[in-house]
Amino acid sequence: MNYQPVIGLEVHIELSTKSKMFCSCSADYFGTKPNTHTCPVCLGLPGAMPKANKLAIEFVQKLGLALNCQPQLSSKFDRKNYFYPDLPKGFQISQYDLPFSKKGFLIIRVNGSSGVPLMEVVSEPEMSSAAEAKAYAQKLQQIVRYLEISDADMEKGSMRIEPNVSLRDVSQVSKVPRVPHALPNYKVELKNINSFRFAEKAINYEIERQTQVLKSGKIPHQETRGWDEKNNRTVSQRTKELAHDYRYFPEPDLPPFNCDQVYFSKLQSQIPELPDQKRERFLISYQILESEATLLCQDKYMANFFEETVKAYKGSPKKVVNWITGELLRRLNQTGQGIGDINLLPAQLAELLYFVDQNRITNATAKEIFEKMIQSTKSASELISELDLVLMSQKELEKLTETVIKNNQKAVADFKNDKKESLDFLIGQVQRLSKGKADPALVRQLLLDKLKS
Repeated sequence: MNYQPVIGLEVHIELSTKSKMFCSCSADYFGTKPNTHTCPVCLGLPGAMPKANKLAIEFVQKLGLALNCQPQLSSKFDRKNYFYPDLPKGFQISQYDLPFSKKGFLIIRVNGSSGVPLMEVVSEPEMSSAAEAKAYAQKLQQIVRYLEISDADMEKGSMRIEPNVSLRDVSQVSKVPRVPHALPNYKVELKNINSFRFAEKAINYEIERQTQVLKSGKIPHQETRGWDEKNNRTVSQRTKELAHDYRYFPEPDLPPFNCDQVYFSKLQSQIPELPDQKRERFLISYQILESEATLLCQDKYMANFFEETVKAYKGSPKKVVNWITGELLRRLNQTGQGIGDINLLPAQLAELLYFVDQNRITNATAKEIFEKMIQSTKSASELISELDLVLMSQKELEKLTETVIKNNQKAVADFKNDKKESLDFLIGQVQRLSKGKADPALVRQLLLDKLKS
């Protein structure tokens, strides 16, 4: 019997608000001592009343619109009751049956922080591979960052992935579409995974584990499991709770949240151009490859840097793409920095490319200058002048080629005897005398003209 994975994702994303979800305490907890950003509301003291963070709600609704969800005109908070050491109230203020957003879709391509506003994005169980789940989570992170509602930094715990994995008989798939009644009667939840790589590994491991259980004639336990990254396996943590175990009921201390279409129209107008839209526009406007547009649009700030450079450069967008996806990304990958962490403005890169086009410097010299631009605040023109890197004029090169020909008669004779590699030797001699300030193409042409005359 063959099985098809049935995968749904719960993705937890911490929102970039200054204050917590239900009080005015700072939400910037990273790197601070535990239990320092607290107040009577956080601690669940009697009489302390929560107040919902309006900006956090707007962030959630913006993401809902970006994910093509149906705007919900009415919503409410609910109490989710359970015991946990860092939960003094004995319940969590959550949402159960009336969330802020629901029924959206996302198109993908497969080739101690108590009180911090936390958004949960829950997918339908419609994914059938670890690669598909990974692509979904990566795309979601990208959209969240474009909206600037969270840094979605998985290393800091700002975004965590909780896959739900089960298997169904492949023979049922062709008969029954992917609807709830076709789902397996169990699921295994993998908790708090903090990297895309680990999520993919955990899902693949769980698919194999459940396959072996089913082939033995048993049904996998409905449970919560964790990922053991040292041993590359999932481990059982506890039995999986059902909704009734949490005894949900409406939060009595917070009123329902009601809004109208005017409110959602205003929110919709605040949503920026999203990755897929930007990628399609880049393909049409700049005539670049799909792979190049996809790479540029993975990061909002990288995409903006590209466009601003193209506007300042006024030359071929292809050359800008080559430099950004080549030299710039190589540098960022080496240092682990982002585009906003380096001392480089779009206008500075545009100026550098202009000097290459004008034959003031060679491409090799431009790469040298590029490194120094990033390490300092100096412009290309300042560095070219300071380091005396301007290319020699044609008249100056003509004199050098004459000198090289005169001093290397054996290489000249070899060239005339069809030993073409001798030309490269002569070009190298000119470059040595010019101290790298000679245009190789021009040197080649000047030498050929003189050697054939």
